[in-house]
Amino acid sequence: MTSTTTEIELPPAIAHKPGRASSAIAPQEISTGHVDHNDPEPPTNFVRARQRWNHPKSNISRVFSTFWSFVVMGANDAAYGALIPYLEKYYSLGYTVIALVFLSPFIGYTSAAALISRIHHRFGQRGIALIGPICHTITYIILCVHPPWPVVVIVCVLAGFGNGVLDAAWNTYIGNMANANEILGFLHGFYGLGATISPLIATSMITKGHLPWYSFYYLMICLGVIELGTAAVAFWSSTGKVFRDAQQVSAGSKSGSTRQVIRNQATWLCSAFLFVYVGVEVSLGGWIVTFMINVRSGTAFASGISAVGFWLGITVGRVILGFVTPRIYLLASMGLELLFWLVPHFLVSAIAVAFLGFFLGPLFPAVVVAAMKILPQHMHISAVGFASAFGGAGAAMFPFVVGAMAQAKGVTVLQPFILAMLGLDLVLWVLISRIPRTHHQD
Repeated sequence: MTSTTTEIELPPAIAHKPGRASSAIAPQEISTGHVDHNDPEPPTNFVRARQRWNHPKSNISRVFSTFWSFVVMGANDAAYGALIPYLEKYYSLGYTVIALVFLSPFIGYTSAAALISRIHHRFGQRGIALIGPICHTITYIILCVHPPWPVVVIVCVLAGFGNGVLDAAWNTYIGNMANANEILGFLHGFYGLGATISPLIATSMITKGHLPWYSFYYLMICLGVIELGTAAVAFWSSTGKVFRDAQQVSAGSKSGSTRQVIRNQATWLCSAFLFVYVGVEVSLGGWIVTFMINVRSGTAFASGISAVGFWLGITVGRVILGFVTPRIYLLASMGLELLFWLVPHFLVSAIAVAFLGFFLGPLFPAVVVAAMKILPQHMHISAVGFASAFGGAGAAMFPFVVGAMAQAKGVTVLQPFILAMLGLDLVLWVLISRIPRTHHQD
């Protein structure tokens, strides 16, 4: 991974200006300069300026390739929920067994959490840009030939691993840039965009085009191939050596290993928050269609559109809402969840779930930004990578839990479960907000 900070040697008049430390200069206000990377010891009179999305110019293609990856990831995750009713019929399975399609990526996500630091160290961002899209593309090729159900479950592990490494790496890459709040909002907005168009296309193909469920994955193959090409070209020069050299300069002898960061309280609180939050997001997106068909008596197409409304709300919320008051967003989400649960009317439920997505949307990037402020820079890659992948594990586990409970009690269990998890996230955010912020990078 190429470091998103640039070392700048300041003239002595600036570096040693009486009464003002160089670290007090706002990084985004400093233009890029030159540093001799062959020198094992960086000069003492330099500060690190955060790179911008458009400077250096190579960042433009890199940032947009990360946006495309998040479109693919969103389309991948949201497709499961839209396809559940048709997978049930095709494979003649109940809720619990069908929900394995959510649970199996858990193995992939947890593997990504454990390996993300090593992948960066060995292969750099080039490795991430190849591994993630290849995992996606292979998964979609296998799914489009509609294999036996056990193969479907196993291959989703591969998709989970691809999502895990990309989620962790690109969140860290963007999160270390100048104006990270805004760019992270767009990054996660593109996830929401993919999640919005995915159920819409899948539902239309099946209900209007009368195509089998697996036809959707021909489209996903195309998206995966584009992802592989754009990411590989953009990050080809970001080798493991480039990453290791950048880490040595920016963090000196300090280490950001997974073993180190998991001893940090902030890492676990942020990870727990994302575990619950992403679990809530994907559980809602995954079971909305089934809930609206079976509980709100909606048609297949209208129920699919309600899922589109949810993901569209997430997309719009991430782009236009700030990340300053997650506590308010959580309270608003809980109120809308109560409305969704207690008013048994299809249209009211569809509108409530769209606004629920709107207020849920900013929470993921808000926690990434908070983690960047709480943790020293040398921990960012491992800590945010661990937390992001841990969140992906929630995306795998929670929808499975909902499916297992729905098998026994009916899909109405979705609403009280989601409300309880939102309350838990509110408690976790209060704890995160009380952790002192670091006032310097290391």
